[in-house]
Amino acid sequence: MQPIRVEGITKSYGQHQALRGVTFEASRGEIVGIIGPDGAGKTTLFRILATLLTPDAGTALVDGFDTVRQYRDIRLRVGYMPGRFSLYPDLTVEENLRLFASVFGATIEKNYDLIKDIYVQLEPFRTRRAAALSGGMKQKLALCCALIHKPSVLLLDEPTTGVDPVSRKEFWAMLARLKAQGITILVSTPYMDEASLCDRIALMRDGRFLTIDTPEAIRASFGRGLWSARASDMPALLRDIREWEGTESCFAFGDVHHLTVGPGREIRQLEAFLRAKGHADVNIRAIDPSIEDCYMQLEKRQRP
Repeated sequence: MQPIRVEGITKSYGQHQALRGVTFEASRGEIVGIIGPDGAGKTTLFRILATLLTPDAGTALVDGFDTVRQYRDIRLRVGYMPGRFSLYPDLTVEENLRLFASVFGATIEKNYDLIKDIYVQLEPFRTRRAAALSGGMKQKLALCCALIHKPSVLLLDEPTTGVDPVSRKEFWAMLARLKAQGITILVSTPYMDEASLCDRIALMRDGRFLTIDTPEAIRASFGRGLWSARASDMPALLRDIREWEGTESCFAFGDVHHLTVGPGREIRQLEAFLRAKGHADVNIRAIDPSIEDCYMQLEKRQRP
């Protein structure tokens, strides 16, 4: 029995279709990342699995229980951490944790082993109100509250958005330890470096999964040469690369442009074209594709 099993889930809000036949499974002790822009349907999927929304069609099972008919059983087995900080800001760290434990008939002492690696960092602030915590500490407290009833499935909706890089690294180290304890983790993130830490990744757009596979398999599926280009006038470089008839795709990636060329085309032809356009300092080199490159390629390929 898979901890998460979703088959043909659809969900609409009026005329807007948020989910369009999503199907996937997650195994015990697996971290599955959901990657996609705002409006892709990630939060709707999480809320259905957390039994906060009902799907229009399809089925979603958590530990074998149906999210519609057996939602009470699921709520005892799922830990849910929404994108926004949802704890009580006027309660202290310890008061929040004891409150959430009591809701599930648990105690901090009973399940302390599950959260101790995280809570030891919070204990010096246990009498501080949640509203006065830093962003990273708020996320650690929210994770403790999601874990205190010893769930078998953990749903994390963009848990590190707005958190500093050091806290993000610490947070993912915690997830690795939870995975080692057999907890299944479904996590959405806008950070591509975090996506590479997942066992599998689902790339999502407009309520659909473009693909779901391991990070390595997704990168390997890029299937063509990828190049990085840089020059002193980057806006003009982007425009001129896109103008060249041999360019297949070209996107701005930070302080460089990533591009692919069509069959039978060579980079030296592009370099000659750019020199003729007045770019005397162009630097083009071959690079390995990232998860973001693969997402852009799949999104373009499946665009109507």
